[in-house]
Amino acid sequence: MNWRLIKAIVLLPGMVLVFIPIAILLVTGTTPLKPEFQYPMEVTFLVAIALIASGIYLAIKSTKLFIQTGEGTPAPWDPPKKLVVQGLYRYIRNPMICGALMILTGEAVLFNSWPLLLWAAIFMAAKNVYFKRVEEKELTRRFGTPYQEYKRQVPRWIPRLESWE
Repeated sequence: MNWRLIKAIVLLPGMVLVFIPIAILLVTGTTPLKPEFQYPMEVTFLVAIALIASGIYLAIKSTKLFIQTGEGTPAPWDPPKKLVVQGLYRYIRNPMICGALMILTGEAVLFNSWPLLLWAAIFMAAKNVYFKRVEEKELTRRFGTPYQEYKRQVPRWIPRLESWE
């Protein structure tokens, strides 16, 4: 059992994607912004499930690449030792965070919850600031010129149409 990975999954994605949304739903449950679960026969239910499933897929694929290729985890305290520029990372620099945003948006749609959608927007804004001010500088320091070239070629949030070689 890889306890490093379990700790990384429970502490980071578990908090952002499960515990905080549950707290938001509980707090807003008796307000005018009360969440309302979508019925399985509605299109919005299918959209929510598609978003959540796609987000989970991106998160799992990204995490596997971090472990297998990067020899680390997604956690800041146990980052990859090698620069990961394979698979999804040839199209977009942050597929894991894009997956998290898809999951959060899917949760907001599933529960018809404006507060959850606001949480998704706050999460994305915070990540954008964090990546620009902290993570990209740290990756440049750790991986140097290869990361700078990768950063020039592969977009942060909107995927390339063709794979970067």
